[in-house]
Amino acid sequence: MSATGSTGSTGSILITGIGSLVTNEPALGTGPLGILHDAAVVVADGRIAWVGPADTAPDADTRHDAQGRAVIPGFVDSHAHLVFAGDRTAEFAARMAGQAYAAGGIRTTVAATRAASDAELAANLDRLVGEAARQGTTVLECKSGYGLTVEDEARALRLASAVTDEVTYLGAHVVAPEYADDPGGYVDLVTGPMLDACAPHARWVDVFCERGAFDGDQARAILTAGKKRGLVPRVHANQLRHGPGVQLAVELGAASADHCTHLDAADVAALASSDTVATLLPGAEFSTRAAYPDARRLIDAGATVALSTDCNPGSSFTTSMPFCIAIAVREMGMTPDEAVWSATAGGAAALRRTDVGRIVPGVRADLVELDAPSHVHLAYRPGVPLVRTVWRGGAAVA
Repeated sequence: MSATGSTGSTGSILITGIGSLVTNEPALGTGPLGILHDAAVVVADGRIAWVGPADTAPDADTRHDAQGRAVIPGFVDSHAHLVFAGDRTAEFAARMAGQAYAAGGIRTTVAATRAASDAELAANLDRLVGEAARQGTTVLECKSGYGLTVEDEARALRLASAVTDEVTYLGAHVVAPEYADDPGGYVDLVTGPMLDACAPHARWVDVFCERGAFDGDQARAILTAGKKRGLVPRVHANQLRHGPGVQLAVELGAASADHCTHLDAADVAALASSDTVATLLPGAEFSTRAAYPDARRLIDAGATVALSTDCNPGSSFTTSMPFCIAIAVREMGMTPDEAVWSATAGGAAALRRTDVGRIVPGVRADLVELDAPSHVHLAYRPGVPLVRTVWRGGAAVA
């Protein structure tokens, strides 16, 4: 089932008895999250039709009683790598035994992905999308990047397009093994024949701007070529050390700079003064035992922050947005309110979407009912499966 396609129902439903409703619209309730207590929501034709106090709610065709539970917008996971085959358990175990993380491990997944059939890749993709949905994700982005040939990158994007509209061309994940001695030749491939084959299937173009992957000049060439083909840039930036990725993202008008672990004052200022969202991926730091990004610094400077899973088999093999929220609160200086906003409205901003990430009249009816009285429990009770019901486009999907 698509994570971002239309799944709306034609009848109306009244969700009432909501103890705490996070709307992400301050005008509708209290605080930045626009929280309403004793609230109700009416969904019709896959969209939010009404929001307000439960005792003034209009009638609907069907009724769902939340019995005092919290309801929040569906999570928007704006950074994920879900088209792959193989397993990197041994690499994870080695890191936990003290081996340092490096970008080169991606090539292990490249070999397995190339060898897999379309059916095998699609089955794993569907499994991960379903897993994410059960944990409250209603929108997700999906990248290529584990094929690194014209044919394999194009098929990854075709498969991703079956589950989401937010498809990202990441031929520039690392240099393909066949081009190990000719990285310039690989950049020519990525900006030429591979881009020609992949652009029709993608909305975004991304590059891993990092030592061991692509330097600033190479990244600029790749992103500029993608822009000329109508793709909007995103950048893997400043993950393993300080580098040019964040500044490049802002310069080129990227929708997001992702990771943002190693920033100087100029990087923070650039993000705060731009429309480029700082997407933080705490699952990667958890899995690699690296230092976490400083979300507090970014938020206090005025930057827009998103939280995402970075689900991938090497450095962050999780589909759980609640897990990332708990880490962000515990390790990255975020309040529970800020973390929930960043995992919903922040992710929507990173995908330049205004139809998701909020619960307000007119937007798509993506909602999550928690088996808890407040959204704070997502951080307060880490690791507990609190997602009770998920609606995407007004239809219950989990």
